[in-house]
Formats: sequence, structure tokens, C-alpha cells
Amino acid sequence: MIQTILKNSTLLIALATVTLMANQSQILEKACQENNATACYEVGLPMIQGDNAKVQDIREKGMSYMRKACLLDEYRGCDEMGDRYYKNENYGIARTYLTASCKRGIKSACESVGTIYRDGHDVKPDDVLSREFYEKACTLQSGDACYNVAIIYRGGFGVTKSREKEKEFYKKGCDAGLKAGCMKFTELDNEDKGIETGLWADIKAFIN
Repeated sequence: MIQTILKNSTLLIALATVTLMANQSQILEKACQENNATACYEVGLPMIQGDNAKVQDIREKGMSYMRKACLLDEYRGCDEMGDRYYKNENYGIARTYLTASCKRGIKSACESVGTIYRDGHDVKPDDVLSREFYEKACTLQSGDACYNVAIIYRGGFGVTKSREKEKEFYKKGCDAGLKAGCMKFTELDNEDKGIETGLWADIKAFIN
């Protein structure tokens, strides 16, 4: 008896939750139709996330809401547009949104544009622009971006090779929490101080 009551109660709660969510969605849709930018963003966001993003019709509807939110100056909608286009490898469209997002200080957007220029995704590869966007992401505490800038100075891609700058950006990557940045900075710093590192140093330490 008690189990039946609990089961029925759980079912009623679930139905009430679904109804509430449906009503909320309808309210947001109506507000969006009246050009409420935040409502457009909030009604569209669940449509482009999780399993919904795998269903083309739902995803496209969600993107239409994001597009409207963006046009109404809800910049979170613009940020989502850039991120989704990038993940779907529509790099030409993504770059426009991501560049604007980067200017507003969105770290992931700066990283993505840096990669687009580095790898030549729907654009001519440009080491200089790649470095500029990675550096911006680095200032926003992206350890990976800092590491990428270090590699650029190591290889001399669009810049004069510089061990000093390479170390500097490994250190910044380390400060941003990237373990690989810490390891590379320590390795180069030890070499500069005449401290042996690497396999040979490990072998000597084992022998001694």
C-alpha cells in the first residue's frame, strides 16, 4: 500500500515537473517573440545542449533562438553561436562570432580563433594572427594557449626564435595551472643553470 502511494506520488511529481517546464518554455517563447533577448537565449539553450543537440531539427530551432538573441545584443547568444559553429567545423561562420567574443574577453573564443589561423581552417594560415589570439587567451589564464605561444617562439613561427620568450610563456602556462607548462619551464630553466635534466640525468642519479 505504502509503496503504491509512493509510486503514484513520484509519478505525479514527475508529471507536474514536465508540465511546469512546458509552461515555462511557452512563456519564454512568447517573450522571445516580443523581442526579449534573454528569453530567446534561455529558451534556445536547452535545444543545443546534450541529447537535443544530436537531433537536427531541435538543434536548428535552438540556433535560430540564439541567432535572434545575438541580434538583440544578448552576447551570450553570440558566444554560443560561435562555439557551436566551431564544434561543427563551420569555421568560416564561427570565426566571425568567435572574434567578437574574444574581444569581449571570452577565453575559449580566443583559443579557437588562434587554432583556426594556426591550422588554416577555411582561412589562409597566419602565424602572426594565431599568436595574437593565443596571447590574448593566455592573458585570460588559458594554460594551453600560453603553451602554444611558447611553441611558436621555439619554432620561430612568424616571430624570431626566442628561448627567453619560450620560457616566459611556459611559465605563464604553469601559473595558469598547466602541468606541462611547469615541466617545460623547469627543464629549460635547469638547463640554463647548468643542471642536468632528462634521461641522462636520471641514469647518473641511479648509478650514484
